[in-house]
Amino acid sequence: MIYLDYQATTPLAPEAFAAMEPWLRDNHGNPHSANVAGRTAAAGVETARLAIAAMFTSGGRLVFTSGATEAINLAIRGALPPSPEGARNRIVTIATEHAAVLDTVSHMATLGYEAVLLPVGGDGIVDLAAARDAIDHRTALVAAMQINNEIGVIQPLAELAALAHAHDTLLLSDCVQGFGRYAVPEVADMIAISAHKIHGPKGIGALWVRDGVTIAPLIHGGGQEQGLRSGTLSPALCAGFGAAATLALARRGEDMRHVEALWRAAGPALSGWTINGSIDRRYHGNLNIRRDGLDAARLMSELRDIAFSLGSACASGSGRPSHVLGAIGLSPEQARSSIRLGFGRYTSEADLVAALDRINAAVAEQAIV
Repeated sequence: MIYLDYQATTPLAPEAFAAMEPWLRDNHGNPHSANVAGRTAAAGVETARLAIAAMFTSGGRLVFTSGATEAINLAIRGALPPSPEGARNRIVTIATEHAAVLDTVSHMATLGYEAVLLPVGGDGIVDLAAARDAIDHRTALVAAMQINNEIGVIQPLAELAALAHAHDTLLLSDCVQGFGRYAVPEVADMIAISAHKIHGPKGIGALWVRDGVTIAPLIHGGGQEQGLRSGTLSPALCAGFGAAATLALARRGEDMRHVEALWRAAGPALSGWTINGSIDRRYHGNLNIRRDGLDAARLMSELRDIAFSLGSACASGSGRPSHVLGAIGLSPEQARSSIRLGFGRYTSEADLVAALDRINAAVAEQAIV
């Protein structure tokens, strides 16, 4: 199997596995218990929290969650009143955001908030003129991702943060695809991250909250996680997340150089393909490409030993064309003729080139010109 689906999930780093193993095998304590085993587990959780927090330089706190989807829900629903108070009744986000943001904003609209979806250009970058018009004294929250999970484009968070903060409005950023690869956007007030996108385990993420920002819990019970997330934390998952974050910070330069080398190696095989989204403002470990007339679903069926995607993993089973590709102006047919290849730390140049050669050969058999 040649694995090219890094935007969906990354392979677990051996270092993360090693960090988790003792907690799964030997250390059984509940980190919320007062006995010695519990205190040992609690210390392991806090060691992991510090390792992840080392990626942030601004003052804030890190709240463990089950993943970025929960973190995003906690940020949006926790930072806003259950119904609008006064004139602040608007949530501004981008049409190409992850479903975790779009669906949560849609939920808030049922409670009386006004949802404003900012358009993007053909390059996938948000329309800043539309943002300037939309973000004003009525805006309660702005939500904007750092790097798009489908097409890899990098949004201008500094400009969006300036617009939000000019009106004392909070900025939430989904940094799932950028965390560990790029510097954390310290202009954000809340940041959602996920372990399994940085070679850590599935089932754990976190929300970073800037000092002074108040949020309310979504899950009630024992109040274990700083009063914001009830339920027993898994020391094993926390340890894996911490180890993955430490490794990502140490290897950031090396990993990015490797991704750039892979991007260059892919270039000669892309003749006849169109890259979806900006090439200049893009994470180069995401290659979303299309070939008009291609039956991408058939291509995936024919190449079952190459793991790639037809869109985001969260939406690929729906059968609907990608909302991201639609937002950049592609027709449903063009969206269905697109594939996403994701690669990174453990991808070899030989495997990437071999996969592209086989993809091109299968495309040729479909008689696509």
